[in-house]
Amino acid sequence: MTKKMSMSTSKTSLVLFLCQIISALDVPLDSKLLEELSQPPTITQQSPKDYIVDPRENIVIQCEAKGKPPPSFSWTRNGTHFDIDKDAQVTMKPNSGTLVINIMNGGKAEAYEGVYQCTARNERGAAVSNNIVIRPSRSPLWTKEKLEPNHVREGDSLVLHCRPPVGLPPPIIFWMDNAFQRLPQSERVSQGLNGDLYFSNVQPEDTREDYICYARFNHTQTIQQKQPISVKVFSMDSLNDTIAANLSDTDIYGAKPVTERQPVLLTPTGSASTKVELRGNVLLLECIAAGLPTPVIRWIKEGGELPANRTFFENFKKTLKIIDVSEADSGNYKCIARNALGSVHHVISVTVKAAPYWITAPRNLVLSPGEDGTLICRANGSPKPSISWLANGVPIAIAPEDPSRKVDGDTIIFSHVQERSSAVYQCNASNEYGYLLANAFVNVLAEPPRILTPANKLYQVIADSPALLDCAYFGSPKPEIEWFKGVKGSILRGNEYVFHDNGTLEIPVAQKSNAGTYTCVARNELGKIQNEVQLEIKDPTMIIKQPEYKVIQRYGQVSFECIIKHDSTLLPTVTWLKDNDELPDDERFLVGKDNLTIMNVTDKDDGTYTCIVNTTLDSVSASAVLTVVAAPPTPAIIYARPNPPFDLELTGQLERSIDLSWIPGDENNSPITSFVVEFEDALHEPGVWRYQTEVPGTQTMAQLKLSPYVNYSFRVIAVNRIGRSQPSEPSEQYLTKSASPDENPANVQGIGSEPDNLVITWEPLKGFQSNGPGLQYKVSWRQKDVDDEWTSVIVANVSKYIVSGTPTFVPYEVKVQALNDLGYAPEPSEVIGHSGEDLPMVAPGNVQVHVINSTLAKVHWDPVPLKSVRGHLQGYKVYYWKVQSLSRRSRRHIEKKILTFRGNKTFGMLPGLEPYSSYKLNVRVVNGKGEGPASPDKVFKTPEGVPSSPSFLKITNPTLDSLTLEWGSPTHPNGVLTSYTLKFQPINNTHELGPLVEIRIPANESSLILKNLNYSTRYKFYFNAQTSVGSGSQITEEAVTIMDEGYSEILFATSPVMHTVRPTFYKVQPLYPRIRNVTTAAAETYANISWEYEGPDHANFYVEYGVAGSKEDWKKEIVNGSRSFFVLKGLTPGTAYKVRVGAEGLSGFRSSEDVFETGPAMASRQVDIATQGWFIGLMCAVALLILILLIVCFIRRNKGGKYPVKEKEDAHADPEIQPMKEDDGTFGEYSDAEDHKPLKKGSRTPSDRTVKKEDSDDSLVDYGEGVNGQFNEDGSFIGQYSGKKEKEPAEGNESSEAPSPVNAMNSFV
Repeated sequence: MTKKMSMSTSKTSLVLFLCQIISALDVPLDSKLLEELSQPPTITQQSPKDYIVDPRENIVIQCEAKGKPPPSFSWTRNGTHFDIDKDAQVTMKPNSGTLVINIMNGGKAEAYEGVYQCTARNERGAAVSNNIVIRPSRSPLWTKEKLEPNHVREGDSLVLHCRPPVGLPPPIIFWMDNAFQRLPQSERVSQGLNGDLYFSNVQPEDTREDYICYARFNHTQTIQQKQPISVKVFSMDSLNDTIAANLSDTDIYGAKPVTERQPVLLTPTGSASTKVELRGNVLLLECIAAGLPTPVIRWIKEGGELPANRTFFENFKKTLKIIDVSEADSGNYKCIARNALGSVHHVISVTVKAAPYWITAPRNLVLSPGEDGTLICRANGSPKPSISWLANGVPIAIAPEDPSRKVDGDTIIFSHVQERSSAVYQCNASNEYGYLLANAFVNVLAEPPRILTPANKLYQVIADSPALLDCAYFGSPKPEIEWFKGVKGSILRGNEYVFHDNGTLEIPVAQKSNAGTYTCVARNELGKIQNEVQLEIKDPTMIIKQPEYKVIQRYGQVSFECIIKHDSTLLPTVTWLKDNDELPDDERFLVGKDNLTIMNVTDKDDGTYTCIVNTTLDSVSASAVLTVVAAPPTPAIIYARPNPPFDLELTGQLERSIDLSWIPGDENNSPITSFVVEFEDALHEPGVWRYQTEVPGTQTMAQLKLSPYVNYSFRVIAVNRIGRSQPSEPSEQYLTKSASPDENPANVQGIGSEPDNLVITWEPLKGFQSNGPGLQYKVSWRQKDVDDEWTSVIVANVSKYIVSGTPTFVPYEVKVQALNDLGYAPEPSEVIGHSGEDLPMVAPGNVQVHVINSTLAKVHWDPVPLKSVRGHLQGYKVYYWKVQSLSRRSRRHIEKKILTFRGNKTFGMLPGLEPYSSYKLNVRVVNGKGEGPASPDKVFKTPEGVPSSPSFLKITNPTLDSLTLEWGSPTHPNGVLTSYTLKFQPINNTHELGPLVEIRIPANESSLILKNLNYSTRYKFYFNAQTSVGSGSQITEEAVTIMDEGYSEILFATSPVMHTVRPTFYKVQPLYPRIRNVTTAAAETYANISWEYEGPDHANFYVEYGVAGSKEDWKKEIVNGSRSFFVLKGLTPGTAYKVRVGAEGLSGFRSSEDVFETGPAMASRQVDIATQGWFIGLMCAVALLILILLIVCFIRRNKGGKYPVKEKEDAHADPEIQPMKEDDGTFGEYSDAEDHKPLKKGSRTPSDRTVKKEDSDDSLVDYGEGVNGQFNEDGSFIGQYSGKKEKEPAEGNESSEAPSPVNAMNSFV
């Protein structure tokens, strides 16, 4: 029995561990292990069972699966193999089983109707998808019919039949008039579930000729319109007048007045009916009655109650709606229609059936060879479903035999499995209402033990704390874990240790003696492996002298001590807080190493001060209170908080206000500054006191505002400069009357949590805000910019409602209204929300990389269209990684780096690149749901840079006159090495430096012997490497030749130069001047360059700059004096520049390059032309010329002469009296050729039944009457009025084209 339990535990742990690994493939815990484990196929994504497709778009049938090795895919259609290679319109996505049927390039959706099933197969088994039924959506035309006018007597009932065409899926029905306005509905007039319009009794105002039924097919985004129906209501008064006009005075005439009638059911008919609904669906029951007065509908369940929280009444209580029905909802539901003359009822017998649903779905099973296991498949339904098994997609009865397998009804029992027993099993549970299909694999693995915890991992804990040493492992069969202390220690046992199932060793109370090396050993029958970890025990951090309580007079000085003791290897940080918040930003607060001092103390410094000590392993704190008091007078006066008020009295009781009075207590030598009034609501929050109001200390009465439905008690607190008094005794209780809510919930939001839902949340009203019993909320929503009615539900006192089945990321208008048993709160304001986001569909395109220098690149991309983002655009992520170094040609572990660029940015800089390397990158768009697909990888290379310093420089074999130098090549050559440079100089006892000698060494050398050096002399060496770009950083070393009495010359083995003169010594300035930390602050056309300099004084600096990436020569600017900053002017806006700083006279020493970018060009300032001098002079000259011309014309006219304008008037007739051509325009005629075409999305149909296509969306409020009106997308009307000209042509036709608002705008512009 013990052995069996152990095996079961082993299997369970193995399954859980494998599931944990497989579900976290993106975590590089042990990628090598994941690559080696085999796994049968698992279907991860598939299309729905009933898949209705748009016949105008390509059909995509999803089938995705995972497995190791990756599975291959095949399809069946209508039960036979579907050879996609023989159909040019069908393709399968690479590395996927998803089918794409090309409809947009000639294919017909009807030809691909059928039942499809996908199979994913690898060497370990085969998984199958559900049967996917493909059906194209249909929106047929309305059947033509001749509609006779309806003549109805006032008070009679009427039913207008819609009878929409049968579509797939069924259409949404609504009634409108010719002006495209929804027909008003009420308890008297309403639309039934079948789309018919029911009148319980007609009234004269129901007379109209444009009752139009519309059917909207959402899948194809089309709308069909039925011919208008005419209704004529004859009132009794008009009928009597007609009869009187045709009879003599002696005849007896007169129609009967409108008579009241008791209710009669229009639907359903008869006294009883039945209805079958499936478990989990929405149950809709309907009763519509005729009668006068209009009957009221009531619903009951015979022998039971309507289910709370799932029952809703719609269509003026004519429809009973029960969501998420179960078998318990079966029974008889009675609707009762009642008016003043009587009642009628109808009983609907409801039976709830159930398609199969899971009780226990089969789960994947991972076993070791020789182990046992079971697959269990249990489902329920009504009627009870039948269970059948398949193996690798084949009925198990005809599948290849497996001696380890035995089928027992809903269970498969496996005994002594072998690796060949691996397979995928399918369980099918079905009844007449549907089926369930589940895949579960059996994977038999034989794996030796592996330890996944890194070797020599260091654990540090505080003494007397628990220590947890990990030993994450894997193996099949499950390995046994043993722990040892030390390399050759004995196995750990006893109560001192706790051994966890996941391999972790726990030391509950770690002591110093527990420190050391621990070894974890994992073994099974296939092998053994061990791993060592290190444990260090640290001393706890303690506050050995804590801050103490202090009382200080105003303007004094106070100090708090906080002396600590800690482990010498831990670095503590000390933080001071005041009242659990940061210290005030005040120079009076001085924080020392072990204390906090407050100078010139004020009343505001009163409070609690806390010293917090943190290390990387623990944290301790201590607090003390500071009380600030006034300097004691002479004689001393005792100041204290006031005594509590007493004798509270309530007067002037009203529904929304009351007067409260009290008698103050003793003020204790400090005047009372105010009184605070608090209240308790014994009805909703007994024992909780809340703030009501505050009045001045001179006032002993307050008028208090009250809320309905609250049981009030009041108390008063007196306040002086010392503090607050104790609360007074509570007043007597006062209960206010109930009322409807005064306010609606706050913070209403609509945010989707899934791609197909909208989660509406709000802050519920507090108890005293309910104003009465039965607090509920009416939640309403509708899709924005779509002419939909508000959908509303009434929910209990909760704070969330989830709307399912919404489109992905579309805007919704949302509102939440409070109500109670006495009525509704005021109409709430609407807020805009969005349904759930989904992952972006498209990757950024046109990714381009511009390499700026050896460590910096700029990447550009085209933005993803917002429609494809499918959510709130967060930004873009650039993934980039180094592929290899071009100098070493050796690959290494790829570490991807990520840069995030917020917003709709289309470029970014990639800093910190390694020179002379090959990189790859891709770009992904990010929304609130996550990342979209990656763009294709882009390859780019960085140019050479200067190398790093040589990896080492060793000086060995010192003799009387020689030294041997050995060095290692740079760790990061950053290019192709061209040579090494060695510089050296002697140093005497006073640290004076001799002359500097420089030699060049070929790049392929790694050692050098310097001969003929001075005996017993110290030399300093400077060594660096070069590439074609320049010299890298240098490494320095010092060495001494050994002592001797002789003297010799310096000779270099690699140089022909001989030094025969002993060098003289002289003092030198500090070595190696350098310019570092070059920073830039760029504006639009200038940049401020600053730097730090280390080296000789009085250096003359210069700044060189140029366009980044350009091969142009550097531009040079001389810096006046020895300043460490300079302003570059005359730069081009929006341009990247390179800059460096140098010092003249220092062997051409320069800083490294820096790159900056100027700001974008700003719009130039507008110049007022009227204030310019040249413009004023020009205007004066023009005025003078006009004056001269007027004088000349006046003189000529007085002499009787003609001027050119007059001659032209005489030569030409007035064009206004010219006859107009008769063929300038003709009237256009409207055609009824499209009388019965579907009303497409965005179309509108005027009353003459002509169809005019417009570019708009599905919103019906976009329709306008006639051709002179047009609607905006938001439903507002744009009217244009075309006035006639003052002079009309004598003859001719007007154009039949209506004036266009767009043309009007163009002409205006």
